[in-house]
Amino acid sequence: VRVTEAVRAGAVFVPFVKLADSAANFLTNSAADPASKIPEYKVCAVRLERPAQ
Repeated sequence: VRVTEAVRAGAVFVPFVKLADSAANFLTNSAADPASKIPEYKVCAVRLERPAQ
């Protein structure tokens, strides 16, 4: 995780690539658009927590 000014406050950016070691799709919402059946990868709630030291 990297905090940066490039992403607006209240938003999270996750790159999506087709590599097995970058499977961000497993973290997203499983809902899909009813007409196109395309997953709602860009609309999903997240909660970030600071890891325990």
